[in-house]
Amino acid sequence: MTDSTSNITNKKPLNFLSLIFASNQDSNLIFQIGWTLLRVISGVIMIHNGFDKLADVEGFASHVVSETLGFPFPTFLTYCAAYTQIVGAILLILGLLTRPAAIALLSVMMVAIYFHLREDGFVVSSFETASLYATMYLFCFFNGGGSFSLDRLIAQKVGNSD
Repeated sequence: MTDSTSNITNKKPLNFLSLIFASNQDSNLIFQIGWTLLRVISGVIMIHNGFDKLADVEGFASHVVSETLGFPFPTFLTYCAAYTQIVGAILLILGLLTRPAAIALLSVMMVAIYFHLREDGFVVSSFETASLYATMYLFCFFNGGGSFSLDRLIAQKVGNSD
């Protein structure tokens, strides 16, 4: 049996480290390069969003977190979002702890989408950027860091690489 279901059933059970570090593998070099570019470019572009929040913590905390979203602890949550965007993006660029970084960044983007929906209603241009980021981070969560990532090197060291 050579179909894709036999590949799934013949794999060894996943352990915690493989869930964190092992990537879904595709040996196609062009695919791996594209995957890496998606991870790196989305990370590089995300970093400035975190720094923008840090440049005006009180303004973001007051208008976005407190007034529009109605969340408690607006200053604390602003710092959490900013550092998630900065540190998470750096981890994504490196391909280190890609899945946890992607889920953290995805969470921030889901809140951003919610903010834009509350602020502007269902105006696609308002939330499209956050939605595109969310989609990229969802891809990284499902697939890991790829062949050109520190996660792959760690997975090989701990014996969980494909």
